[in-house]
Amino acid sequence: MPLKTFDATISNFDAVFDKFKSEAPNYKSNLILFLADNEPSTNRSWCPDCVRAEPVIYKKLESSSDDVALLRAYVGDRPTWRNPHHPWRVHPTFKLKGVPTLILWENGEAKGRLEDHEAHIEKKIDSLINT
Repeated sequence: MPLKTFDATISNFDAVFDKFKSEAPNYKSNLILFLADNEPSTNRSWCPDCVRAEPVIYKKLESSSDDVALLRAYVGDRPTWRNPHHPWRVHPTFKLKGVPTLILWENGEAKGRLEDHEAHIEKKIDSLINT
């Protein structure tokens, strides 16, 4: 089975996350990637770490022989993300500090994470997936 992706924004996250969780038992690995929105004027992410990490993450997940589900959660534009009360910054499970953040989701909880400065490192992605 190829990589299955789910896309969510702040406004529809709860519904998409529920679907992701309900389908999680069908996959060997379930990951959540919190990342920046694209700038409308350039159609590129405003976050340089996301620009660097996304292709590496997608390559690793798409080349996996295991069934993998990926929930991509877009944090919003830069001013939205910079708000210290952003819902995913204060969320009791996610407590995001930066983007991108890649979280391994197992048995209803976050089992591991890679944050902004390390989310592009292939060895660390492999370690997270094979935890």
